[in-house]
Amino acid sequence: MVFAEIVKTTLLNCSLDDSDLIQYKDRVKNIHNALPHYPLTGWIDSPLQNQEGLLTSIERVASEIRACADVLVVVGVGGSFLGARAIQEALMPYFGLAKGGIEVVYVGLNMSGAYIKELLTYLDTKQVYVNVISKSGGTMEPALAFRVMRLYMEERYGEKVTERIIVTTDADKGILKGIADKAGYRQFVIPADVGGRYSVLTPVGLLPVAVAGVDIRALMDGARYAATELAEEDLGHNDAYKYAVMRHMLYEQGYTIELLASFEPGLNKFHEWWKQLFGESEGKEHKGLYPSTVNFSTDLHAIGQFIQEGSRVMFETLLHFHEIEGDLAVPFDARNEDGLNYLSTRTFNEINAISKQGTALAHAEGQVPVIQLELPKLDAYHLGYLIYFFMKACAMSACLLEVNPFDQPGVEAYKSKMLELLKEEKVISK
Repeated sequence: MVFAEIVKTTLLNCSLDDSDLIQYKDRVKNIHNALPHYPLTGWIDSPLQNQEGLLTSIERVASEIRACADVLVVVGVGGSFLGARAIQEALMPYFGLAKGGIEVVYVGLNMSGAYIKELLTYLDTKQVYVNVISKSGGTMEPALAFRVMRLYMEERYGEKVTERIIVTTDADKGILKGIADKAGYRQFVIPADVGGRYSVLTPVGLLPVAVAGVDIRALMDGARYAATELAEEDLGHNDAYKYAVMRHMLYEQGYTIELLASFEPGLNKFHEWWKQLFGESEGKEHKGLYPSTVNFSTDLHAIGQFIQEGSRVMFETLLHFHEIEGDLAVPFDARNEDGLNYLSTRTFNEINAISKQGTALAHAEGQVPVIQLELPKLDAYHLGYLIYFFMKACAMSACLLEVNPFDQPGVEAYKSKMLELLKEEKVISK
């Protein structure tokens, strides 16, 4: 198998060509060799390591949760929940639950009192487990949500609460680690050398999606294959680096917004994970592409006009899976009042694929550069591959901008201001 059979990367209707890419050959090679020496890059080689013990442990706990609960509540924000939710929604049925899975819901991603109050009411008639995910335990949103959920679970389950709260955190330090040790909660480890937005292929993402019914071994097999294929420094054999260079060249030409587009609504949350990955990794020192997303064909009737004829500040990365599990033939209707019987020899997925082709052509002709990323199938294996692909591409892309892909100093700014205001309010109230 060759790499092009997993992801095919092409650029439509643009003056850039392979000779432009070759100009980046030496820069890419130097960055590739330097990447493993950055802090928080344990994710690069982790899919290649023997993870049998970890996967078995996650599967065992996931099986227990599915047998004893109706709902798993995941407490987390940012990288502590976006990846799991992305995988879950991409691979689960649109309606109902996956075979063998249970409902997985999320809290700690906002500070809406209405959201949390409604969640507690919803849980009252169900059996519940909680998985709280945080490397430090000090981030306000999940910390407050866990305070609520911990008291709720203690009131409902008494002494048995320790069986129903599972903590995913640092191995050695942090507020949450201290709470877990003192209470006796079971723990999974967030590797110290993996940052939050790169952590989806660790217990951070694997436990929730296993509970939901995802085949985590297939997911990791795809990531493992990607880690093998994308270890190549040559742009001609590494489409993750090719994608990174393409988007960097477009950025240097004045395209400052990237639209990730797909044609399957189940990928909406995957878009959110992608936005955090690239936004937090690149948006520094007043540099970086602004990552935005659209889901077609829905957004062709919303933002499509602007994409086609608005200001030329954006390019489009079109994500397409050739095979989607589940399809429906267009029915023949003898009345034919809508005039659509000519489509009754086709399926909805076939029409969707043609819509993708037409959209790419129209946008390219409208002078919107279009990068196409094509994969054979939307399943756990190929999604695992794509997750690793984007992480590797993101690291390269940020380094081409000469910013650190693995920190997020700007995020800390809002936290500091919020704490200042909260402390001011406390003083005033006294």
